[in-house]
This record gives sequence, structure tokens and C-alpha cells, in this order.
Amino acid sequence: MWAIAINPISGNGKGAEIGREVAGYFSIHGLSYSIITGTKPHLLRMALEGFLDSHQCEGVVAVGGDGLAHLVLQSVVPRRIPFAIVPAGTGNDFVRSIGWLNSSVKTILDFVTTQPSKPIDLGLVDSEWFGAILSTGFDAVVNERANGLLRPKGPAKYNLAIALELPRFIPLEYRIELDNQTLLTDAMLIAIANGSFYGSGMQVAPGADMHDGLFDVMVLKPISKIEFIKVFPRVYKGDHVDHPSVSIYRSQKVSLIAHSVAYADGERIGQLPVKAECIAGAGLSWTP
Repeated sequence: MWAIAINPISGNGKGAEIGREVAGYFSIHGLSYSIITGTKPHLLRMALEGFLDSHQCEGVVAVGGDGLAHLVLQSVVPRRIPFAIVPAGTGNDFVRSIGWLNSSVKTILDFVTTQPSKPIDLGLVDSEWFGAILSTGFDAVVNERANGLLRPKGPAKYNLAIALELPRFIPLEYRIELDNQTLLTDAMLIAIANGSFYGSGMQVAPGADMHDGLFDVMVLKPISKIEFIKVFPRVYKGDHVDHPSVSIYRSQKVSLIAHSVAYADGERIGQLPVKAECIAGAGLSWTP
């Protein structure tokens, strides 16, 4: 039996609409399934874990955004149950990193229900799994502000938070411990990347590979506010990595120490210090 985990309010109601389409696909194809949903994230997780512990599950199909995908990871990874993501959120960066963002629901499900799942790498930070990016610095400050804004919705909220926070942001001093070196540096932003994308399509780590057992660690050293505004649009194509203040390191383990907070897949992890590890083949999913 399959589990279809739906966040009905993701994407301003898009989750419910696409969730019905996913359930319809399973019904038409005679596939046994159960819909798992909840009005709060912790209730959805409780329902999902109850189902997984009482049924032999072929896979979990998450219909929602990065928040739901992050939640599902915590339940399926310890149980070695495959998962798929049908994008229905505002950011969809995890599914974008996997490679399914521009595919139709039918295309995704045709593949998921007929092909074997394969191992993918995942990040583990303080006992919590993440799929795409763990970040700290300016973007974490922006996330803190965006989460407190009621308007606007979607990516525009993130852009507004950038405009509000950039004028007063001060680079932070970090201690970054990698596999083979320790860095003491001021930085505006650090992204520990298992996947390539975050922030609704920003290709912050274009070389990140979810099958190589390593993080790509992107460090942006201090630049002027004017220079930041010039460089910022380049992140959507990944061209920012050519800037002299951007460095990329590859490491299986990363430790961060600073007076800052960290986010993973858009979810608040908490205050630093944190230790992250790339676990090769930790998850089972379907990649195109």
C-alpha cells in the first residue's frame, strides 16, 4: 500500500488540488493507497508514522512543498521507506534539486509506480534529516524576517525580507570545520549543500550532487551592500560562484560555530553551533 501525504494548504491551496489529482491517479490505476493529512505538521507526522508502523508501505508520495518533504524525511529515512515529492508548494527547492520540478503529475507518478527507487544522499544535522540546503548568515536572517510577514505570499515575501534586512546586516565571524581544514573567516552567508537549490529557485550550489557523498559548502565573504545587490541576481543561474568573494569547499562533515541561526530546507534548526554530515545513500527516492 502507498501513503499519499498531503499538505492541503501548501501553495495557497495548491496542495489540496494536486493531492486530489494524485489520489485520482492511484484510483484509476488500481493502486492501493491511503491519504495522510493533518491540520498541523505534528499531527500529520503522527498520522504518517502510525500508518508506516502498521502497514507494509511501498512508498510515500509527499504532495506539498519543502516543509512537507522535510517532515516526511524524518519518518521514512529511519524506516528505509522510499519517498517521492509531487511539488505543490511555493519554493519546491528539494524537488527542484532532485529534478522533477517541471514534470507533470502523471509523468512523475508513471515513473514512481513502475520504476525501482534508488539511494540518494541526505544531510543530517543534530539528528534531523535534510534534503537540499543547510544555511546560515544573511539568508537565515531573511528567513527569520520572512516567517514573521503575513504579506505578500510566495517568493515575493522572501524578496521583501531581503530588502528589509540587507541595509542593517553585518557579516558574522565563523569557525568552519571541514574534513581536512578549519576556516576562521567573516562571512555574509554559508550554504551547506546536498542539493543545488534554495530560496525558491536560487542555485546557490550549482555543482552539488546528491549521489557523491559530499556537501558543497558555499561561503560568501563580506562584500558591500551595493556589490551584494549586483551579485544577487546571478544566484538564480549559479553564476555567482565566479565572484572572487565566493568560495566552494567539498566535505563530508561540516561544523559551524558563530552567533547565528541555521535553517535546513526552509525549516528552522536553531542556534549555532551545529554539526552536519552528508550520509551517502541515506534516502530512497526516484530520480529522473
